Amino acid sequence: MLPTGEQFAINFGPYRAVVTEVGATLRGLWYGERPLICGFGEEAAMPVHRGAILAPWPNRIGDGRYEWGGEPHQLPINEPERRCALHGLVAWLQWSCEERDERSVTLSCVIWPQPGYPFVVGLSVIYRLAADGLTITLSADNRGSTPAPYGCSIHPYLVAGPKPMESWNLRLPAASFVTVDPTRLLPTGKASVAGTDFDFRNGRAIASSVVDHAFTDIEFDESDMCDALVTAEDGSGVAMTWDRRCGWVHVHTADRPEAEYNRAGLAIEPMTCPPDAFRSGEGLQTLQPGATVQSWWRLAYAPPLHERAGRVRS
Repeated sequence: MLPTGEQFAINFGPYRAVVTEVGATLRGLWYGERPLICGFGEEAAMPVHRGAILAPWPNRIGDGRYEWGGEPHQLPINEPERRCALHGLVAWLQWSCEERDERSVTLSCVIWPQPGYPFVVGLSVIYRLAADGLTITLSADNRGSTPAPYGCSIHPYLVAGPKPMESWNLRLPAASFVTVDPTRLLPTGKASVAGTDFDFRNGRAIASSVVDHAFTDIEFDESDMCDALVTAEDGSGVAMTWDRRCGWVHVHTADRPEAEYNRAGLAIEPMTCPPDAFRSGEGLQTLQPGATVQSWWRLAYAPPLHERAGRVRS
């Protein structure tokens, strides 16, 4: 038995992806032979949340403690060095395959009442390949009798090309970033990116920048969509698209002590709420009994600049 359970391979044109039974994790995504994300092998357990679904909250909850409906709740601490509850409750759950064909797979799970989260929330995720890339659609429905707090994101590490991250470029149309306590990475406020190492609005080299911050005040286009673009020197790379339902996006240059993970991929995580939202309430969704909410993200190959000239997004 593999550490991440059954492997669901899907294909369309030059795209190929593998999603796992454990966590409904995106283990790999390729355009031809070119990897678009930093994945992991089928004989390994998911490392550093590569490709994970983050729900019912993304990022951190300080001390794992929050109040909801006037009642205190204590979540398990799974990031002990920062005393935080990190990245939700579903990354290690077994998900059931509901539907599958050559180009798509649908998986589901249920978050049952447990210490710190006494709610019943069903999740369903669809991974679908098409000419415009891989679209990930996550739905959550409250199957209990009381309102539940909810937020979500995904956690792919994008790979622009074979050269080191220092040579990659990032374009991210976000005007503000969330300032954090450097020890625990919990929010302390918000600041303009202007004049800082966090200003990627016009696209620039990542170089030696160290980023592990959420961004907001995102510029959405007339279709209410936003694109982030991570590219190599020839302009080829990976585009990530999402809509206004994700008003924050976390970016992490993956500066880690382990050589095999250090700056191997750029994590871009569009989120429905900022870090510590269970405590601050900012951006936090109240999922009413019987209600369903949905979020989506798209990952696609970005061709070299000379091939993109004159193209428009469909």
